[in-house]
Amino acid sequence: MTTSRATRPAFLPSTMTAAATTGAEVVRLRAEQADAAAAECWAALLGGCDSPGRRALPQRLRQLADATAVYAGSAWWYGDGSRLRNRITRARERIEDAVAERDGAEFAEAFIGYDEAVAMAVARVGSMIK
Repeated sequence: MTTSRATRPAFLPSTMTAAATTGAEVVRLRAEQADAAAAECWAALLGGCDSPGRRALPQRLRQLADATAVYAGSAWWYGDGSRLRNRITRARERIEDAVAERDGAEFAEAFIGYDEAVAMAVARVGSMIK
């Protein structure tokens, strides 16, 4: 998690950079949406309250993974990319568990893994396209 924006933390900076660099616009858009939901969820976790972002986050993370899968293509996603696909799924599940348990430390740590795995998938596919 970095503080690239003055008002809220960024949870998916590597993914957004990889998507912008490779021209994966749908992935970038989904990453921005997931990042906004994560920031809202983070605030709710810190404040000990509930928020729409907390409830929307799992769906936003799935949408980002789905957009990444479409960008990567089925052959890569289920072939050479299967290890990253599994890492993305495990990290997403860790995030969801951390939200359910209201565990801010686990949430932040799991997001690092999720961001890294999605960014790596996007970057690898992007390098094959160029």
